[in-house]
Amino acid sequence: MDATTFDPTAPLPGPPDPWASTDEPSPRAGPPFHMTEMIAAEPSLAERIAARSTAPDSPTRALAARIAATVRAGRPVVVTGCGTSEHGAIAVAEILREAVPGGAALIWSAQAFELSLDAPASGLVIGISHEGATGATNAALAAARAAGAATALITASDRSPGAALADIVVATEELDQSWCHTVGYVSPLTVAATVAGHLTGSAPDPAALGGLLRSGLSEVAAGQAVEIAAGLAGLGRILVLGSGADRAAGRELVLKVEEGTWLPAAYRDLETFLHGHLAATEATTGVIAIATDRRDRDERLARLRGALSAARVIGMPTAAIVSGDADQSIPAELTNLGRIVVDAGPAQVPAAVAALLSSATALQTLTERLARARNVNPDAIHRDVARYREAAEAAEVAS
Repeated sequence: MDATTFDPTAPLPGPPDPWASTDEPSPRAGPPFHMTEMIAAEPSLAERIAARSTAPDSPTRALAARIAATVRAGRPVVVTGCGTSEHGAIAVAEILREAVPGGAALIWSAQAFELSLDAPASGLVIGISHEGATGATNAALAAARAAGAATALITASDRSPGAALADIVVATEELDQSWCHTVGYVSPLTVAATVAGHLTGSAPDPAALGGLLRSGLSEVAAGQAVEIAAGLAGLGRILVLGSGADRAAGRELVLKVEEGTWLPAAYRDLETFLHGHLAATEATTGVIAIATDRRDRDERLARLRGALSAARVIGMPTAAIVSGDADQSIPAELTNLGRIVVDAGPAQVPAAVAALLSSATALQTLTERLARARNVNPDAIHRDVARYREAAEAAEVAS
């Protein structure tokens, strides 16, 4: 796409027909990167996905019906994926668990390679795969089908290799143009929000979903991201903290930082951070806390204040992505690099949906601004450098 004519409200290109996997993104000397444009496109993309789900023959309805029937039968619903799609799977499971409170214990996520080695013999396995070509995810679907479980896939194309392994395919139709996937994360989250709406009988308003994503793209939020990125750019590593639904977002932020800015990062559950891991931190370790889940908010925020206070004593630079209703509960001095404040969302939007969509564009924008601060093009995830491209190829050959 021409960077000078990109329209963030227009549909993105779909997968080629016949289906083929994507090539390395075209190089750009500087921003806007392909990633920049993909982030800007996400609010309108989510609105289109949600609007399509209202059709009587939408596969999201079929997927909701299959999930409900599986839970009623006391059988598991396992969501799986790799990379960004693994974090999408964690988030999708979180959204579905909230939509089926009586059956939440039957819904969980699993990493695709591990699931391929130990597939369930009944129930439903839902794969998340942006292009539908991830080997481990397709192996998990194949193993689940062979073991006796039903299968489904949330992906961009119903013509992909993964789609051939699924009983139900929800095609999001629009393809991420960067390998530092952002659309590949937001698309399955939006599908999950619509499936949850079918399960609860309260379909989400497409405009409300788009609004949550736009809150992380506001001019104020972008300015906050620039300030935080400037403070993080020269550090040795970053730790990301989260709790509840924010755990999925925290893992995704770590992946975005590592693949998109080449800065070492790690995720820690909020409480886990304070048990042993704190001993290995120092003033060159940055901390980013995510606090957007409104469930059990007081307890989560109290523990977060403790974690940030500990980081402050050690001298770690700290930042946060927080919802507006949590912002006032965290003293400003506990995030000395600043914070990105996102919309908490209307009360009728389920808590997990609101948390995950509001943090999505914020964490992506922060990554993109950090890539700029470190003079890195995030689009090719370092595979525009020969040894990293060869390393990826070597991993596939060796397996």
